[in-house]
Amino acid sequence: MSDIKHSNSRREFLRRGFGVIPVVAIASSSGLVPNMAQADSPPSSSDYKPTFFNQSEWAFVLAACDLLIPEDQYGAGAIKACVPEFIDRQMDTPYGRGELWYMKGPFHPDAAPEFGYQLKLVPRDIYHLGISGCDKWCQQQYKKTFAALDKETKVSVLKQLEAGQIELGDVSAKIFFSYLLTNTKEGYFADPQYGGNRHLVGWKMVGFPGARADFMDWVEHSERPYPLGPVSISGERG
Repeated sequence: MSDIKHSNSRREFLRRGFGVIPVVAIASSSGLVPNMAQADSPPSSSDYKPTFFNQSEWAFVLAACDLLIPEDQYGAGAIKACVPEFIDRQMDTPYGRGELWYMKGPFHPDAAPEFGYQLKLVPRDIYHLGISGCDKWCQQQYKKTFAALDKETKVSVLKQLEAGQIELGDVSAKIFFSYLLTNTKEGYFADPQYGGNRHLVGWKMVGFPGARADFMDWVEHSERPYPLGPVSISGERG
């Protein structure tokens, strides 16, 4: 993972571009990860009971999301935003089952990106195989599952996944991490009707107006904060 200097807050990072810099680089920077002396287990996402992930997979998702977008002085993290719930729900949709994709062979995993998706695995498979492979690797290296590791070691494991330095078996570590990171960011910024962005915390952090009918007067005034809170599709106000 590249060594990036972060002079701005996580709020500014999320505001300017949440697809450019790896979130683990942010989560592992000084001052942005919860104190390592704190409890290693992330807080409960809610009373939500997963319908796709089993108990061990759910523990992994909670732990990973808690590190990818941690809570800090600038706003709520992925757990309070219920991002794990968003990911679990996504796995039970046409997206999770790959029903919207062309999924007939031949498959060429090493093809250039411009040729589109080239794996025979759908997101549900990627998560099942990725989590299982990562937990197995952690058991071999540390005698613990990923969720049971201390925060510093979990950050190290996520970095290695991102760099493709862990052998997961039937799925690439880079592919698995890419889906985990992308879905975590989607859950933090999607409309709350999809399960994440609870209480519009993601939108409030970056000053996004949401589904307001008219904010054209503010389009050319990025130097000033938007004065009104966000509104969700269902009418919830932040």
